[in-house]
Amino acid sequence: MISAFTGKEVRAAEQPLLDSGEGAVLMQRAAHGLAAAVVRELKQRGRRLYGASVTVLAGKGNNGGDGLFAAAKLAARGMRTTAVLTADSAHPEALAAFLAAGGREHRLTAENVEDLAVLAAADDVLIDAILGTGARGGLRGPAAELVSLLQDLKPALVVACDIPSGVDADTGEVHWPVLPGDVTVSFGGIKAGLLADPGEGYAGRPVLAEIGIEDRLPMASLRRLDAADLAALLPAPGRRDHKYSRGVLGVVAGSERYPGAAMLTVGSASVSGAGMVRYLGPDAVARQVLARVPEAIVESGEPGRVQAWLLGSGIPAPSADGDDGDGQHRRAREVLAAAQAAGQPAVVDAGALSLLPERCPDKWILTPHAGELAAFLSARGTSVSRDEVESRPLHFARLAAADSGATVLLKGATTLVASPSGTVFSQSEGTPWLATAGSGDVLAGLLGALAAQYAETALDDGGPFAALGIAPEDRWAAVAAVGASVHGRAGGSVGGPVTARSVLGGIPAVIRKLGKGTTPV
Repeated sequence: MISAFTGKEVRAAEQPLLDSGEGAVLMQRAAHGLAAAVVRELKQRGRRLYGASVTVLAGKGNNGGDGLFAAAKLAARGMRTTAVLTADSAHPEALAAFLAAGGREHRLTAENVEDLAVLAAADDVLIDAILGTGARGGLRGPAAELVSLLQDLKPALVVACDIPSGVDADTGEVHWPVLPGDVTVSFGGIKAGLLADPGEGYAGRPVLAEIGIEDRLPMASLRRLDAADLAALLPAPGRRDHKYSRGVLGVVAGSERYPGAAMLTVGSASVSGAGMVRYLGPDAVARQVLARVPEAIVESGEPGRVQAWLLGSGIPAPSADGDDGDGQHRRAREVLAAAQAAGQPAVVDAGALSLLPERCPDKWILTPHAGELAAFLSARGTSVSRDEVESRPLHFARLAAADSGATVLLKGATTLVASPSGTVFSQSEGTPWLATAGSGDVLAGLLGALAAQYAETALDDGGPFAALGIAPEDRWAAVAAVGASVHGRAGGSVGGPVTARSVLGGIPAVIRKLGKGTTPV
């Protein structure tokens, strides 16, 4: 599991060491980790180390000092090093060490910015060490112009020092311009902004450089599950399980206008481990569901035993003229009321998001995309646009979870799953090819199957969740994060282009691969 921290949390962990006079030691450890990452990247790209050219863009603070000390270490390995000092001053000890190692310096001005951009872009490595985690806002003046030029010139290898300059370390918000990195070397702890869009799109691959504060950090409020975590958390049937004990999912999805959503949600749930799927919907749609998924049960009246619900996919939003979407709005309202009364988990997607009560159980998983989340929050008194959600997804996912009481899965290039407690899981295994019609329906079916399998399991009793340090109040968010990861991996396993049906077809193989060693729920 990757744990991520805010800049404030990392600085608080550093403070006792700074107070005891070990600041220089911390900086040397950071510089060593940064230099080692540059060496690894060059070797992996088949480049010679001796004679390689490196430019460090160094700001005036400790971030610039880390970059200059790292460049001095690289110079000691025979690399040609240049520093572009972006401010009127630089970390004095680091600059002295850099010059003593044979490095060359240039002071950035409005007059030489174009020349320095061309020189820097031609080098084998460019280290971005302008702004650190304590910076607020973005680059200005010649530094901003330099980075804008470098964006167009596209350097061969960009390594960011702790955080790409202009990316907020805590939220992932981006203040333009930002130079996209291939690797970001984070000191002491991965910064939260590296695992949340839009910042993640500029960070490249996050690499942790340990500096001796790791055991002083608090419990991470932003995490990313990896393959080992998925293997531990994916439910698996026991020897004596049967279709009812494995999890029965009720589905209210699709309409005569969008029948495919019903087929995709039911089909996805059927291949994702649910013991039985019961479908509630219009007769015409139900016939199509049975033709594609004959193992499903179509309910024309009161449904039989159900342990979890999925509703909303493919149901048109309520219209001003009172159109009930083929009766699906009525069914969804009835199901929500029954699920709340019975304490059952529910996955609430698309057209059912507007039907939610003021407060929801945390075992209800809401699955909006950015536009739907903007509408959801605006209807609850927080006026926000889709663009604002996309620029601050971590903030608004947390806000929606706190406001509704539900677990909120915000779909995107990086999917964020927010618990009402404030803890967030960030999953980014997907491929851009997943941005296709019906992909969200497949995700909803997968989440519904997981909810049904965990419905009658006491998640607060521990088990694999406790072993991974996941608090009881965050375990439904972890379940949703498992679903987001499996969905992304299924899309990636297909390649591209993909269709929703091909993603659905890839789910069983992903679960089989990940599920080796899973523990029965």
